[in-house]
Amino acid sequence: MSPSPVRPPVCPPAGSTAGSASDVLERCRELVRPALVEAVGRLHPWTGEMAAYALGWADTAGNPEPGGSEGKGVRQALAVLGAEAVGADGSDAVPGAVAVELVHTFSLLHDDIMDADALRRRRPAVWKAYGTGPAVLAGDALFAQAVATLAEARGRQTAAAVRCLARTLNALVSGQAEDLRFEHRPWRGPDAVGPDRYRMMAEQKTGALLGCAIALGAVLGGAPDRTVTVLERAGRHLGLAFQAVDDILGIWGDPAVTGKPVHADLRQGKKTYPVLTALAGEGRAARELGALLDSGRRVDGDTAEHVAALVEEAGGRIATREEARRHLDIARHTLRETPLTGTAAHQLDALFAHLLDRTW
Repeated sequence: MSPSPVRPPVCPPAGSTAGSASDVLERCRELVRPALVEAVGRLHPWTGEMAAYALGWADTAGNPEPGGSEGKGVRQALAVLGAEAVGADGSDAVPGAVAVELVHTFSLLHDDIMDADALRRRRPAVWKAYGTGPAVLAGDALFAQAVATLAEARGRQTAAAVRCLARTLNALVSGQAEDLRFEHRPWRGPDAVGPDRYRMMAEQKTGALLGCAIALGAVLGGAPDRTVTVLERAGRHLGLAFQAVDDILGIWGDPAVTGKPVHADLRQGKKTYPVLTALAGEGRAARELGALLDSGRRVDGDTAEHVAALVEEAGGRIATREEARRHLDIARHTLRETPLTGTAAHQLDALFAHLLDRTW
């Protein structure tokens, strides 16, 4: 099948200071889109069809779906801006942007299976639309294509870029392994998952890929190692802020925005930062929350509503907002630790702040 046609750019050029964070995201998507379409087109037709569905380009019949959600393209934008911030052309980062977008999509396909999430972006998840086996295969295909796309990039920096991606892939697997193991840990007691342990998992599962995205742009743009390290660290903290926001949305998010039922994370019994910080409290709400979760009672309907209220009363929602703001501040401060090109640096800073506007 052929994905939907590439739309012409509609945003200011890279050197312009005009445009909001949304404009920057759109500009970067338009820059990366032709190469992303080409990469997906190199897959087997069946896995390519599933990839196009996952990316929001097509329906399950392989027909173009103009109304499909492609996502914000955050990782693509970070790669492009990472190159521009070190004085390179954004196009130098395109292979890295394609690679991280394919890895991100692959991880969503597999995560939805492992978490039994039936919806993704207000549509059936790939495993629900095509079956579990085909969805696993499509994820594997995207993984392989991501590595191939980066390995085939021209330039002296290709080997360093591939090593960066390989480290990130190992981190993603480790983070997901920890996340799955958390499901079998008790809510309270010496073997419980604490907020610090959760943060370590989130840095691997979410922070690593955002850090890799911006680092790949810098690597492919020819930046020195110190600059790459600084940008990767900033991206990792951005990832922790991003995950904190996702955790808030997973409990209190609007289904029209998240594409998932309200209280989705509570219904699935996921150990997320708001719940874990609430349980760490000492007040009545924390004690009642712990007793309810320890009981093994099904969290659904009115029970989910009650649990969400207890988490909020025990301070879980406020603590998670503070966690997001803290890591955003660290990420933005880290950007100032190395000289960066003015316009791109401002756009990175604006993009970082924009990503927290999803909840307030």
